[in-house]
Amino acid sequence: MTTYDQYFKENRERHLAELTEWLSIPSVSSLSEHKQDTLKGAEWIADNLKKTGLENVQLIPTAGHPVVYADWLHAENAPTVLVYGHYDVQPVDPLHLWETEPFQPSIRDNKIYARGATDDKGQSFMHVKAVEALLKENGSLPVNIKFLIEGEEEIGSVNLPDFVEKNQELLSSDVIVISDTGMQEKGQPAICYGLRGLAGIQIDVKGAKGDLHSGLYGGAVQNALHALVKLLDSFRDENGVIQVDRFYDKVEPLTDEEKKEYEALNFSDQALMKELEVNELFGEEGYSTLERMWTRPTLEINGMWGGFEGEGIKTVLPNEAHAKITCRLVPHQDPDEIVELLTKHVEAHTPAGVTVKVTPFDKGVPYVTPYDHPAIQAAGQSYERVYGVPTQYVRGGGSIPIVATFDQILQKPIVLMGFGLPGENFHAPNEHFHLENFDQGLRVIADYYSTLGDVLK
Repeated sequence: MTTYDQYFKENRERHLAELTEWLSIPSVSSLSEHKQDTLKGAEWIADNLKKTGLENVQLIPTAGHPVVYADWLHAENAPTVLVYGHYDVQPVDPLHLWETEPFQPSIRDNKIYARGATDDKGQSFMHVKAVEALLKENGSLPVNIKFLIEGEEEIGSVNLPDFVEKNQELLSSDVIVISDTGMQEKGQPAICYGLRGLAGIQIDVKGAKGDLHSGLYGGAVQNALHALVKLLDSFRDENGVIQVDRFYDKVEPLTDEEKKEYEALNFSDQALMKELEVNELFGEEGYSTLERMWTRPTLEINGMWGGFEGEGIKTVLPNEAHAKITCRLVPHQDPDEIVELLTKHVEAHTPAGVTVKVTPFDKGVPYVTPYDHPAIQAAGQSYERVYGVPTQYVRGGGSIPIVATFDQILQKPIVLMGFGLPGENFHAPNEHFHLENFDQGLRVIADYYSTLGDVLK
């Protein structure tokens, strides 16, 4: 039992009803048809922050979707916490794989299903409700709080670095707290101390002036789809080793200490295979699964299209083919340099008979930090008090582009307090959030803010 158990129990249904409202808004930042929905998502959380008791609530314009800011700054001689989250969500495709409508949240088996349930509306919302509990029960907060909730995380936080650079005083704090990561398994809290970066490109292959009849021209003219397949196949060998020249130049090997720590986590390849319903795992030889997911760079085809996709058959030589590729990067790899290396590889491996255009898109710098900082250790202790087991300190395979920006510009410790679980389908159909971790997470966050002032004095 924590100090705020009764409050969270009494207000649970209201909190879930509010979260359901927010999750019902299709704030898909990447799709222009959802521009107004994304703005509505920002307006909803701004209004909720205001109702919670936060002050100076603002929707601040950017070149894209607005930033939501709010604060409460009346705790004298206490540290200031900057809480970051995002109100935008991923597209829902493929829609037919959803068991329930992605923007009509449903609760079953003590899980809430909706796009954004765990990434990141559900997790961001917990911080708002933890602050609400502290304010309602005590009339004040033990720390000063600032909220920064953006609407472009799912498209690489393209405008936030400029906002952070220009608003350093507004965002000044002693510690930055983010809940947009996950736990290792049910009942096992974890704090993430490192994230991979990101570099993405789109490849557009152009052949003849238009689609051609395969009977008239087949065998004499290059097929854009065949050319794309050949080009894509050149990126990796049969063992998953990336074949782009100099791609691994700045990748540092894992330390013996980290290897031992990962081994101590007793990660099960068999359990992962069962969860994902695959008959075998795949990746670079000589590395454990955790090393492949956390500390090794990747190159993945995220999508490819071209030619005839309708019912039946159409005997054409497609004149266009397209693919999107992203790379997860590890410390010291620079996204701009990786994009340059990818572009050179494409140019060197373009098949005869086509031209190829490379367009960069998502980029994010890798991030890793020592996890012995008092603010990070205090978060681990709050997890332990609520969950009753030691906290694990892990790296994450994903990317939160703004984390490295915060690190470079604001230069304050960043605490990644995640409450999601690996199988919650973020970025996939049937995304959901275990309400057990919603309930426990509220208590962890409230405990953390209650004790952080003493830790950082």
